[in-house]
Amino acid sequence: MNKLTILIFILAIGIIIAKNFRKKPKFINGEAAPGFSWTGPDGNTFTLEDFKGKYVLLDFWGSWCPPCRKENAHLVSLYKKYNKAEFKDAIGLDIVSIGIETDENNWRKAIEKDGLIWPHHYSDFKRFKSEIVMQYGVKNVPTKYLLDEGGYIIGVNQSIENLDKFLAGRLKN
Repeated sequence: MNKLTILIFILAIGIIIAKNFRKKPKFINGEAAPGFSWTGPDGNTFTLEDFKGKYVLLDFWGSWCPPCRKENAHLVSLYKKYNKAEFKDAIGLDIVSIGIETDENNWRKAIEKDGLIWPHHYSDFKRFKSEIVMQYGVKNVPTKYLLDEGGYIIGVNQSIENLDKFLAGRLKN
């Protein structure tokens, strides 16, 4: 190989590493989830602290994102299955949907069309410039953080299947 080929090869590997690093979530398992507050579309104000004692799934998604929209049906099933469940260390699962949006009308339509029945939805319509989105280092969607009953991150970008297995394994017998 000549020097130019080696240089191109090294540059290509560097680009791949940089892209993957960019997609890497900001937080990892075991870290405390940063607190935040928001006002939902119904006008109610919530804080992350309100969910202590429950498992919480922070779902960063977009109405414009086909993989997010496809996954929503599975999230609805997960919510119905575990929202009122008694776990060994928590009572229930809540989902907080954080919309990466610019258009409120499209966001509201997607929530309704996809049947996102949980009451905890948020978007400030600043897309990736949203304070919460930047706080969590979200750079692509869907991005998910599973929090334990104490507000610590216990899962990052797990598949729906893995979330279901984890929660099923934590049920009280």
